[in-house]
Amino acid sequence: MIRTGPFVRRRRIAIGGAILALTVATLVATNSRAEDSTKPAAVKASSTADLSKAEAVRVETSKAAAARVEATRLAASRAKAAGTAGAALDALPPSDQTTFVRRERITGQLSPKSVVASPLGLVTAQNMMYTHTVSVFTPDGKLKATIDDSVDLSQFGVKGHPGTSKGSPVEAAFTHDGKHVYVSNYSMYGKSFGPEGLDSCSPGSAPDKSFLYRIDTTTLKIDQVIPVGAVPKYVAVTPDDSTVLVTNWCSWTMSVVDVASARLVDTIPIGGAYPRGIAIAKDSKTAFVAVMGSQRIAKVDLASRKVSTFASTGNGPRHIVISPDGKYLYVTNNSSGTVSKVNARNGNVIKTVSTGQQPRSLAISSDGRAVYVVNYESSTVSKLRTSDLRQMARSATDYHPIGIAYEPTTGSVWVACYGGSILVFDDSKRATS
Repeated sequence: MIRTGPFVRRRRIAIGGAILALTVATLVATNSRAEDSTKPAAVKASSTADLSKAEAVRVETSKAAAARVEATRLAASRAKAAGTAGAALDALPPSDQTTFVRRERITGQLSPKSVVASPLGLVTAQNMMYTHTVSVFTPDGKLKATIDDSVDLSQFGVKGHPGTSKGSPVEAAFTHDGKHVYVSNYSMYGKSFGPEGLDSCSPGSAPDKSFLYRIDTTTLKIDQVIPVGAVPKYVAVTPDDSTVLVTNWCSWTMSVVDVASARLVDTIPIGGAYPRGIAIAKDSKTAFVAVMGSQRIAKVDLASRKVSTFASTGNGPRHIVISPDGKYLYVTNNSSGTVSKVNARNGNVIKTVSTGQQPRSLAISSDGRAVYVVNYESSTVSKLRTSDLRQMARSATDYHPIGIAYEPTTGSVWVACYGGSILVFDDSKRATS
């Protein structure tokens, strides 16, 4: 594949920077440990107070060393993910020059509400409501595991719901190192839970609050359960992997979860009905939220928690993604039947095009040259060129396509259909003239 000089230089610089950062972090941790090992095993103190101070110093030194080791581990994970994604990106043709061809149809015990792909090639489908599972696939479409959403909440420190409780997976988001995936649950079912969630609701009539699951992608087990709002929908992880954001459909809020402590640290009122899609700026400081009960894209300052209106794109904005360079937002306007391209700096709507009836979810290619949109009532999927939103391809799907993901290691597009299937499209081969 031919790349321009600047592109190659930028790619080499990015990968080189990641390797350099990892090397420096490793050296720091190693040197710190070596320095610690040269210190005397005991400090001669003339009093108990001196011994206590020495012990305190050792404890703090140990904590600092552990923190450096953890920083090194995270740097290694992110470098690995960046390297994998970078290698895949280099191997694929530009996505605005490829053919969009259906590869396979997956069926089975599926009722997928959404589908997401990790940077390392794992794909999960969240099976809504009464199926009570998350299906895990390898990039070639093979079922790797089926994860039951049953949990004993008491084991996660949650009181008041003895015995087994079940969730109902809606959306999910991987951490950028690919080690975990967070899953929202529309409602919970079990002892002492109220009525299940509703699509039409308000904070005053909202059902019980629900929970966010974290799944370890190595063990494929639920290892954390975190309380959020009522009828949580979309999930997003900040680029620095420090925070998880969850929009709560019936609470009209966004939950802020601290990854390190696995705790809900804040709940932000969005100022409108039915917040759903979330996109996060590259610096992890700003979130953009599609408020579906309006025409509004809200902007949230994640430091001050201040919420403001950023853009008006159309009726029922539902899903939102940000370009890899952070310059543009792409938004589906469900009721208007359109997709909008928005300047991520000032909120100006650059262009809006029609794609089909009720465009729901969308995904963006790794190189940012194409977006893919599922049109729910048209039962189609559209591929748009991001430079001008020209429709490059359109394909029929099974009934009611609802979720979509771009799998970066193979350049494939996964479409989840409510009827109980997943369609996989290949978009990795250069189009012939």
